[in-house]
Amino acid sequence: MLKFDLLATDPDSHARRGTLTLNHGVVQTPIFMPVGTYGTVKGVMPRSLHDMGAQIILGNTFHLWMRPGLDVMQGFGGLHQFEQWNKPILTDSGGFQVWSLGAMRKITEQGVHFASPVNGDKLFMSPEVSMQIQTTLNSDIVMQLDECTPYYQGDKSAGHITTEREARTSMEMSLRWAKRSQDEFVRLNNPNALFGIVQGGMFESLREESLAALVAMDLPGYAVGGVSVGEPKDEMLRIMAHTPHLLPAHKPRYLMGVGTPEDLVQGVAEGVDMFDCVMPTRNARNGTIFTRYGDLKLRNARHKTDHQPLDSTCTCYACAGTSGVSWDNGGRDGFSRAYLHHLDRCGEMLGPMLATVHNLHYYLNLMSEVRASLDTGSFAAFRARFKEERSRGI
Repeated sequence: MLKFDLLATDPDSHARRGTLTLNHGVVQTPIFMPVGTYGTVKGVMPRSLHDMGAQIILGNTFHLWMRPGLDVMQGFGGLHQFEQWNKPILTDSGGFQVWSLGAMRKITEQGVHFASPVNGDKLFMSPEVSMQIQTTLNSDIVMQLDECTPYYQGDKSAGHITTEREARTSMEMSLRWAKRSQDEFVRLNNPNALFGIVQGGMFESLREESLAALVAMDLPGYAVGGVSVGEPKDEMLRIMAHTPHLLPAHKPRYLMGVGTPEDLVQGVAEGVDMFDCVMPTRNARNGTIFTRYGDLKLRNARHKTDHQPLDSTCTCYACAGTSGVSWDNGGRDGFSRAYLHHLDRCGEMLGPMLATVHNLHYYLNLMSEVRASLDTGSFAAFRARFKEERSRGI
């Protein structure tokens, strides 16, 4: 089941405000979706995800197929019960992970033959297999199997930038796989929602062909894929400006694998409803903290004796503790930059856990502020303030 209600639009951009009703709950859009590759968002307790306002999370079809396997998933009735998450889940198709195996896989019209990165077993992923796995996972949103068109063919130093002809070949096969995915999804009587994925590399004309063919299939929702695959930032922004707003206005739009806080706000302005990215969790583990006033490098020596929280305006557990009140408002039971710096230097696991809580809270709160600005018709003012604050520096 999927129902998308468009509640408001911004007169000065393509931004929109909506609600997405799925089998496991209602999602307020625009939304950021934390990535839970193996059935867990790294470094975060499920209760913390609830507390910080996560409405929908991702699971990874490829990795969950490898471990723990479909027999375990069947025994739990799907991913929700297995990981004890009672809100919506989106699963990717496994296409990106198979593509990233490089020399370990062979892509054909039928599907992808590859060696398991876990034990070396010879395996085969096809549109039909991907639909069967995702049906077992019982994810609320199922992604079609597609071929992820890279920006570079081969090694970056020895290869070449993907040509229009190569991008067309890949895009057209993804369209055929979309139809096979839809046919198998219907055959399995899956009660959830299948999204198609627009491909076409960095070529607008190919993106438009892919989009038109997918829209003709009348799928419940659509994603823009094939970005953040090695292309320069300006190329990604060009495709982000071109494609999302061309998708049907009455269906949800998902930009896959993007990105920074600036990317999210710009993506909303281009008509995107849904985002996911490993950046807030991965960067937290590497000591990079997102704040209202720019990015903070936790490993810098200047933080060794700093009594300030990561972000004085933040109400996450790392910054404000159990009070949920920022330091500027009198609450002083959060953790200092000096303490987080110390934990990072010592390799203590609490360090990346607190950093991850903060970064995810920042992303989710950012999208909450975006939604509030669309509700009140002040998105343009919000964007201007966001840009000024983020460029101010911490």
